Amino acid sequence: MNRSLITGLISVLTACPAARGVDAPKITEAELVRRTQQLYDAVAPGNQAPWKLYFADDAILFDEKGRSMDKPALMEDLQPLPAGYSGTIRVMNAKSRFAGDTAVLSYDCDEVETVFGRELHARYHTTDTWVYRGQTWQIIASQTFRYYEDPAAGKVSEAKLKDYVGSYELAPGHTMTVTNQGNELYGQRSSGKPYRLLPESPDMFFRAGVEGRTLFHRDDAGHVDMVIDRRNNEDLLWKKVR
Repeated sequence: MNRSLITGLISVLTACPAARGVDAPKITEAELVRRTQQLYDAVAPGNQAPWKLYFADDAILFDEKGRSMDKPALMEDLQPLPAGYSGTIRVMNAKSRFAGDTAVLSYDCDEVETVFGRELHARYHTTDTWVYRGQTWQIIASQTFRYYEDPAAGKVSEAKLKDYVGSYELAPGHTMTVTNQGNELYGQRSSGKPYRLLPESPDMFFRAGVEGRTLFHRDDAGHVDMVIDRRNNEDLLWKKVR
């Protein structure tokens, strides 16, 4: 074997931990959390530097709005908050898993945003996959979803609740029964368990912990003639039969 080839092999083995049977440098959960908090601290001022550092060039990201972005799109999206806006995001409840040159960090994001003095809150959950390549740990994939929060419950008079009482049919044999007990409204589908319908506004109700709305439709005379079961802007129509 000639000298130049030997020199080349030595260089490869020196530069590549896997090639010489050496594990990738360890990274701890605490360090991943520190880097992740650094990322979120940079969101409000639109500081792209840590995002460029910790996201791999071939990274993919899915945000809480369902958008899929590569690194250039992520950088374009990362802009300073407008005047009158401020906010913080805290990394909480982190959990991690490690496997060789791969690390997974899963955590909650507690966001507080102030818009012209009005404080808004939101909670997210994110899972990031880090890999060790090119002598550095970087994120190659990130996915976020938003925790569902119930809206504030309103009030509807007991007299008006009686407008909603009745039986509604989706298809033959598939009915929804709406009853009221005092100042509370309940729905029940066929032989299922009753569930409470909480008022959000007149003719609009929701179920605790369930994303979607129950809308009571009125005809031209003002009588309730249908229940609209709406989820993700798609409707199931239950016509009043009794």
